[in-house]
Amino acid sequence: MALTDTHATTEVVESFSIKSALAAPFVAVGNFLVKLAEANSRVQKVERLNAMSDDELKKIGLRREDIVRHVFRDYMVF
Repeated sequence: MALTDTHATTEVVESFSIKSALAAPFVAVGNFLVKLAEANSRVQKVERLNAMSDDELKKIGLRREDIVRHVFRDYMVF
């Protein structure tokens, strides 16, 4: 029979906790910005168009590489 003993030193545990605590606000802000962008109707339209097949896009006169340019055409100059 074999015995295995694993343990972590307190330095590793403490530094990990401190890093996590310091990173938490930045992670929260990042998650908020991602959710905000995903809620944007333009982003949703890009996702809908990306989900279409190439033939469907061709029928509406779009190429896959032009989807973002098409959706944001009045917002950004490309």
